[in-house]
Amino acid sequence: MAATVGRAGSFGSSSSGLGSAAGFSSPSSAGTATTNNNAELRAGGDEDDGQNLWSCILSEVSTRSRSKLPSGKNVLLLGEDGAGKTSLIGKIQGIEEYKKGRGMEYLYLNVHDEDRDDQTRCNVWILDGDLYHKGLLKFAMEASSLKDTLIMLAVDMSRPWTALDSLQKWASVVREHIDKLKIPPEEMKEMEQKLVRDFQEYIEPGEDFPASPQRRNTSLQEDKDDSVILPLGADTLTCNLGIPVVVVCTKCDAISILEKEHDYRDEHFDFIQSHIRRFCLQYGAALIYTSVKENKNIDLVYKYIVQKLYGFPFNVPAVVVEKDAVFIPAGWDNDKKIGILHENFQTLKAEDSFEDIITKPPVRKFVHEKEIVAEDDQVFLMKQQSQLAKQPPTAAGRPVDASPRVPGGSPRTPNRSVTSNVASVTPIPTGSKKIDPNMKAGATSEGVLANFFNSLLSKKTGSPGGPGGVGGSPGGGGTGGAGSNLPPSAKKSGQKPVLTDVQAELDRISRKPEMVSPTTPTSPTEGEAS
Repeated sequence: MAATVGRAGSFGSSSSGLGSAAGFSSPSSAGTATTNNNAELRAGGDEDDGQNLWSCILSEVSTRSRSKLPSGKNVLLLGEDGAGKTSLIGKIQGIEEYKKGRGMEYLYLNVHDEDRDDQTRCNVWILDGDLYHKGLLKFAMEASSLKDTLIMLAVDMSRPWTALDSLQKWASVVREHIDKLKIPPEEMKEMEQKLVRDFQEYIEPGEDFPASPQRRNTSLQEDKDDSVILPLGADTLTCNLGIPVVVVCTKCDAISILEKEHDYRDEHFDFIQSHIRRFCLQYGAALIYTSVKENKNIDLVYKYIVQKLYGFPFNVPAVVVEKDAVFIPAGWDNDKKIGILHENFQTLKAEDSFEDIITKPPVRKFVHEKEIVAEDDQVFLMKQQSQLAKQPPTAAGRPVDASPRVPGGSPRTPNRSVTSNVASVTPIPTGSKKIDPNMKAGATSEGVLANFFNSLLSKKTGSPGGPGGVGGSPGGGGTGGAGSNLPPSAKKSGQKPVLTDVQAELDRISRKPEMVSPTTPTSPTEGEAS
């Protein structure tokens, strides 16, 4: 458009010159002068329009550059070792495993504004949990960038007995460093007043107020001026650092472990929360319970950071019902709301000392059992060999049994007289048979039992009990003799012949082993003959 205007101006001047060169006559010289003046005015007006257009473009570009996301915003994260500081920022970045550094760590958060289609980086500085490294704060928090800084204090909820001491310690470190920066009193006072104003102007998000609690739009500035600002409480912002503070309680998934292993109850967690909220009131800080393991309130931390540093919309209300997902934005809390927690106390009191109630549990000493080392196989076998050599010798590998035994192989019963047995045994003459070593000692008694049961079977079938007719075995002569002693009337009539034979056989069995030599494998008939 600027080029078009320039060409129009040149074309007007050349046409007037062309008329003069061609020798055209004009009505008068005054008319010619008037025409020239009009052409010059038109050219001047077009040049002014071009300059105004360039001015509009440049102003629009400068306005758009001012509306971009600012750079140089900082988050300073402090806390004890093992509190999960690096894990928290890594989780916000979307990194599952992040290697922990030493001294001062530097990370960043990608901040993207969808409305403006702009993005920037938010610097994150993580100080080591050792106070030895607190001198490194000079690289993260400078006087020129203090107003663009947000402080985050991490509290390890798996060790709640360290909560208050940790908060007081790191807050004192930040206060000490800010005092060393030697910021002009006017600038520091302005920062403190801004923090108080943000705290007082907090509006609970709801249906009527879906936008950010701390709105910075100029169109709403008049509404802010007309709103009523409540005064601060007696214990509110008594330690004003001039910059926003956020207390992040990490590892809140350990609350269930504290309940099981250390007998923590709901009133203990309310007691801990009440003391942390009192600390937050003193510094005008927000409180967020998080869990990297269970991914609780991780996005909420990011949204609150960009709202505080970049003014993004934020419409998340306070949450105090869930004991492991508490969220209290700055400006919402007061002493009366904290007092609601005291109503649930049963065995505790609100004025009780934190150190007296939330104590460190005793360390359980693990008793290490003495390790048993197995000795070498050869050493073990040598010991066994020496022990076997000391034992008395045994016959054929078995201990010798000195108890007396009958020819059948069983020990003699104690109620049987040994003297009577010896007297009743008939001595064997010198000219008798030699002892057969292959003959078993219990063969005689087994033959007697066989003859006995055979005689029972013969009597039940009704066979006559003549000599040799009771038992079919060669050794049954004695049985036939016993059967021949029965009266003839008993045999013919059949009145209880079996019972009579059983009694006679039992008498014979009890007498027969005593009359037979234990080493002679002869039948009962041969024993009587000898």
